[in-house]
Formats: sequence, structure tokens, C-alpha cells
Amino acid sequence: MAIVDRIKNICLTPKTEWPVIAEEATSAGSLITGYVAPLAAIGTVAGFIGGSIVGTTLPFFGTYRVPLLTGLVIAVFTFVMAIVGVFVLSIIINALAPNFGGAKNSVQAMKVAVYSYTPAWVAGALHILPPLGILAVLAAFYGLYLLYLGLPRLMKCPPDKAASYTIVVVVCAIVMTLVIGAVGGLVAGAGAFGSGVVNRAMRRGGAPEAQFDKDSPLGKLQDLGKKMEESNKEMEAAKKSGDPNAQAAAAIEGLGTLLSGGKHVDPIGIDALKSFVPETFVGLPKKSGSAEKSGLAGLMVSKAEATYSDDAGKSVTLEISDTGGASGLLELAGWVGLQGEKDDDNGSERTQKVDGRLVHEKVSKKGGANEFGVVLGDRFVVSATGRGVPLSELKSAVSSIDLAKLESMKVVGVTK
Repeated sequence: MAIVDRIKNICLTPKTEWPVIAEEATSAGSLITGYVAPLAAIGTVAGFIGGSIVGTTLPFFGTYRVPLLTGLVIAVFTFVMAIVGVFVLSIIINALAPNFGGAKNSVQAMKVAVYSYTPAWVAGALHILPPLGILAVLAAFYGLYLLYLGLPRLMKCPPDKAASYTIVVVVCAIVMTLVIGAVGGLVAGAGAFGSGVVNRAMRRGGAPEAQFDKDSPLGKLQDLGKKMEESNKEMEAAKKSGDPNAQAAAAIEGLGTLLSGGKHVDPIGIDALKSFVPETFVGLPKKSGSAEKSGLAGLMVSKAEATYSDDAGKSVTLEISDTGGASGLLELAGWVGLQGEKDDDNGSERTQKVDGRLVHEKVSKKGGANEFGVVLGDRFVVSATGRGVPLSELKSAVSSIDLAKLESMKVVGVTK
């Protein structure tokens, strides 16, 4: 069926289109290359034009435009995460099916995930005019209705359980989106991270049942899907309890296992994290400090932070984070070789692998803040941001922390 006809039918007559989709023989590769990629590109391109070419007009400030290189990085990241999101959502749908009286079928789960996204992708064209972007968000809500209609048809769940099935899937999807967004902000150059996933997805082009190279990003995702299935016992118990809150909590716990790399990762305690925060840093005394450990069950993170300054105007903020329940995303960034580099009148920025560690550097040319950060063991992030402090001093100060000891703690709190 032509892509335009499919878009029209799934959006206007979903009740009759889902049965047609259920009977179609297809594969993940054909869905990604023939449907997801072109539709996801609509919002990506429109967002780039709207943000970097058209710009957003702000009262009293004029028109603001995202720098072209930054806009391109954001566009690539957005495009790729649309593809990765479909894969992960299909895994969630498939893993949850038995808990709502459905039948597991990874191909059908992929179809549900792909076609439920259709309204949001089509409406993404509105991002070409930033003020209209909110309408694209509204279109995404219609996708929830498509999901509700598609689950009984393709996953064979009883109609009376479709609503609860949809709710739990949406809860998991929301948490997934929030965690991806949070972790994506830890390091720069996310566009290059995504490009590796796209290249491998397009080369493979097979259905989810295909056995991907275990060391490839899709192979890792496939393994994560299998790990999530191991959470079914807990979810089944929650189902028998009849408590929808328990079902949602069990689903979030399972998603935490997925996002932490197929394991349950409890971040190290704040006291242990604080032990790595020195009393002086780049020769400056510590003025304040804080630490916290928070999140949802299975999705906990911890962070210790300190500020240092002197009377001459020098100041540095040091952050040491344990991404814990979201460490699987940093691990995925390492698998695909995240990297990036840019230089303009304001400064330069670079993300690269150094001695097996992901390193991010940012230098201001106009007296702003310099930044240096490093990812340890695909789990811990140590970053320093300083004003009046050269990048070389930030790097030296970060190196003076016992990074090897922190990195060796990557197995602490990890359970299968």
C-alpha cells in the first residue's frame, strides 16, 4: 500500500485499517526504511527550518535562531531517537502483552508502535513555524487513541483490557522519553550518537526476530528486550492483585531494567559519591556542596555537587553523577561511538573517545564558562564548569580525582 494511503487510512478510518495491517506480511527493515524514516524526517526537517532558518520571535528581544550546526545536531538526534523510540516501544508492547491477556508477537508489536506514531509525525510539519508546534503535541494524543484501537487487533488482548494495557504502555513510554531526554543532556554531540544507530538499523533491515550481531546497538536492544521479559513474573503478580497502580509500578521497574542495560542498577549512595568531592579544586576552596539520590523504582540516579570560588572572580562547579537506572543509555552512546566537534566566534566544543572514555570539552572565546566532562564505565559522569579557569586547569583538576576508583565501582549495585 502506498504510504499516503496508509497515512490517510490509519488516521481517518483506524477501526477498519488495523485489521488490514494485522494481516500484512512485513519486516522491521521495511517499516523503518519505507514508513518511519520518511515520516520522522518531516518533523525533523521542519523543526530545523523553523528553529534555525525562520526562528522564534520573542517580545522585546527580537527573533532568536538556533545556530545552524547546533540545529543540525538536534535534527539528527531527533530523527534517530524517533527510530530508536519505535524499537523500544515495540519491545515494551510485546513484553506486556501476556499480562493483559494478549499474545506476544514482535512483528505485530512493531506494527502497533509504528502506526500509532503516524499523527505525531505528520503533524511534525507544523514545527516549521515554531508557534504552531503545540498543535503537533495535540496530534500526538490522537496517537494514543490509535494505540488503544490497535492493541486488541494486533496483540490479541481482550477489548475490555485494552484501556489498562494502553495506560501501562503509555506510562512506560513517558518514563522512557524523560530518561532519554535527561541522559541526552549529560553529554554533547548526540547527533553522532544517533547516526550510528541509524546506519546499523538500515544495514540490518530485518524483523525483530532476526539475530543481530550481539555487539551492535540493535543486538544490544534485542538482548535488552529479552531481559525485560524476565520481569514478567513480577508483572503477572501485579496483574493478579488487580491493582492498576501495582501494574504501572511493575512496568516502570521493568523499563528501568531495560534502560539500565539489561540489569537492575541501584546507584551508589550519596556518602560514597561525596567522598570523591575534594575540599579544594583548581586551587579554589569549596564554598558549598550538596548530594541527592532520587527517581522512580528501577530508575534511580544520584549526584554530588560542589562549588568553589575565590575573591578574584574565579568559580567552578563540580558535578559527579551516577546515572544508575539510566546507565544503559550511556552504554549505548559508547557502542555507537558518539563524537562531535564545532568552532565559532563564541567558542569551540568537542566530544570524543580518549583512552576508552567519552570526553567532552568546551572553551569560551568571550570570557564565558569553560567545561570539561568525562564518562566513566558507561555509568558515571564527572564534569567541571568554570569561569576564569582555563580548560587545561579543569582537565588537570578532574584528573586529580581518583577516577580509576570511581570507574571500578561500575559493578556496585548491579544485579541481574
